[in-house]
Amino acid sequence: MTHYGKIKSYDSAKGAGMITPEKGGDALSFNKSDLQQQAQEPRADQRYGYDTRQIDGGKAHAVNLQMEAGTSDSSAKQQS
Repeated sequence: MTHYGKIKSYDSAKGAGMITPEKGGDALSFNKSDLQQQAQEPRADQRYGYDTRQIDGGKAHAVNLQMEAGTSDSSAKQQS
């Protein structure tokens, strides 16, 4: 089941970040290897779809992250 959330933070040096679920709850961690488009770095407040996987004794982790269409910077640039 695909969930949706917004990137809370991403550290390119560590290749890891956090995503906040839209339906509430604690932010989930993810790694660069969990991104479907690894060439694009996620930025704060971008909307992503993702799946969850249980790791570290049942802790949820976001996997298969895919940026939602229409969440790039182009819409913000058009406002002037």
